[in-house]
Amino acid sequence: MMQSAAHEFIQKHDDQGKKANSLYQIFWRWHFYGGIIFAPFLILLAISGALYLYQSEIETMLYKDKLIVQQGEKTVPLSLQTEAVKKEFPNAEIGSVRLPKEGNRATLVKISENDVITQVYVDPYTAKVTGTILDDKHFKNVIAKLHSEWIVGGTFVNRLVELAACWTVIILVTGLYIWWPRNKLSLRGTLFPRLKKNGRIFWRDLHAVTAFWLSLMILILIITGLPWSDVMGEQVNKLATSAEAGYPTYAWTAPKAKNTTDEVAEDIPWATENNPVPVSERADSKLSLDQVMYLAHENKIQKPYTISNPVGEDGVYTVASSRDKPENEATVYFNQYNGEIVEEIRFSDYGWMAKAISIGIAIHEGHYFGLANQLLGTVAALGLIVIVIFSLIMWKKRKPRGKLGIPKKSDKKRKPWLLGLILITGVLMPLAGISFILVYLLDRFIIPKIKPLQVWLS
Repeated sequence: MMQSAAHEFIQKHDDQGKKANSLYQIFWRWHFYGGIIFAPFLILLAISGALYLYQSEIETMLYKDKLIVQQGEKTVPLSLQTEAVKKEFPNAEIGSVRLPKEGNRATLVKISENDVITQVYVDPYTAKVTGTILDDKHFKNVIAKLHSEWIVGGTFVNRLVELAACWTVIILVTGLYIWWPRNKLSLRGTLFPRLKKNGRIFWRDLHAVTAFWLSLMILILIITGLPWSDVMGEQVNKLATSAEAGYPTYAWTAPKAKNTTDEVAEDIPWATENNPVPVSERADSKLSLDQVMYLAHENKIQKPYTISNPVGEDGVYTVASSRDKPENEATVYFNQYNGEIVEEIRFSDYGWMAKAISIGIAIHEGHYFGLANQLLGTVAALGLIVIVIFSLIMWKKRKPRGKLGIPKKSDKKRKPWLLGLILITGVLMPLAGISFILVYLLDRFIIPKIKPLQVWLS
């Protein structure tokens, strides 16, 4: 019976006396290094990501008594709702108010007291407080921190999460190269697993075939999440701005404050997070929240939207909509004294890159095309966990006892185009580029000089 091309190459690796294909060996080595180092991180990313896809549904179950209200005929003025909050928390400062899209949902008022941020929920029909949640204990924020900072937080952990995401891309691309049939295509073992096989071949097929079918969805999940990262995300933002493909870069008539929008406002779209905040020209009277709500309605800002209060005497009311379809995103700054629009940025104002990233973020979060989006994201996330588990079982069956079982080095010189590919990858994903250098130094200078380590890593 004819064996699959992939199986033939696995047999070649088992034959210590044969020279391996140079490029195949290099990619297999990268694939192995990435997989063995980042396997536990990928499982954590996948689990937390899958939970985040259903954060709205989970929150409804967890906080039903706070979130769900009896829908009435008419809501009370927003000012009365915030007054109810002030009565219960007289020493707190109100930072923002979010108006829900659904008629049976509570208004969310965020307050700050002694540097502690609390979410206060108010029935919009009765102006009664239905409950409170500490902001950093809220399910969405806990899952987001688990997903991006592994709860621990800090710069180092954040960089490690980004590095794991970058290496997931590398692992998938090199894995596809290893999987790609070299000779005549055999469906069994390439497109479908050979379930009747035993041992390592069985687990290899489950790993490789599952990864092939899910590779595109996993790549989309990873790539759409990278704009949020610190290093690569900042590079993407700078590129979008410099190429005039992000938020609008034309000069506004109003002067700018030093703050960026994400420093003074809540629920801001990705495309306008770094937009400098405009300022209000001072006057005698100030707008009420009811008037700002009316202006938001008049300017067709789609619910759910968040009204963030002005910061300082020259601050602006920032009304942002970012939790619905990307096409409905809006960031509108109102003069806090006369209600004039100081600056307005809609989805239609974005450059092509900002539009693409905004749509990608909605896909990543699972709310771009409803339940189907959530289900596809779940399949990709859970599939990644299964792929990692299959790989670990396969590695356990392949590796020699007492050794790590790293694929042997290629015995040929690196081709110039391959070095160019490594350089481009390092530029696009800076943290991955730094890891390439560290792995090279370890592989070239440190491991060969430590005999026990050399034996274990063989």
